[in-house]
Parts: sequence; C-alpha cells; structure tokens
Amino acid sequence: MAAKLDYHWHLRKVMADRGLFSTTGLIPLLDKRGITLSSSQVYRLVVERPERLSLRILMALLDILDCTMDDLIEPVADAAATSRTKKAVGAEAGVGDLRPKRARIRGAERP
Repeated sequence: MAAKLDYHWHLRKVMADRGLFSTTGLIPLLDKRGITLSSSQVYRLVVERPERLSLRILMALLDILDCTMDDLIEPVADAAATSRTKKAVGAEAGVGDLRPKRARIRGAERP
C-alpha cells in the first residue's frame, strides 16, 4: 500500500521573509497580474491551507514573492495513513514487511 501524501503550505512564512506582513498588501500585487480576489479570499489563501489552487494564482504568487514551488509547498507523508498499515510478524526487528510468518507445528513433541 502506497503512503498517502500530504503537504504543508508556507505562504505566510514566505511572505514574512519578504517583508510582506499584511494579507491585504497582496491584493494589489495580485491585481497587477490580472487576478482579482477579495480580501477574505486572500486572507484564507494566506492563513489556511488551500485544497484547490488555480495555477494562475500559484504562478502569480511565485512571481510576486520571487520564490519556487518548493518554498511554498512542502510534501510530507501522511502520518495517520502510515501508522494504520499492518506490520508483519517480526517487523519490529527491522526486517520489514517481507519477513514470512512464523510456522507453528502441531502434534509433534519437543525434545
């Protein structure tokens, strides 16, 4: 089972690194690039993690902040998804999920 990916959104940090501390300061900069957003939309874009994001808005943010996508979006493995996976017997020893299950012999006497 492949690990589910998640991401961290760092727009607020990148803005602060560039000296842009007000979300409303982003509105005229976006408007110069042909993107009209209300102050509440810009606030949600900065403060919350967007689930859907237009590529035009993303490209405008990269241009305004002079950064790369790696600066804004950090991919991470979903911790909840990886902790729910089943482990094979003996996996705690570091062998991983490829270790076979231990056989049990019934009816034979041990010396």
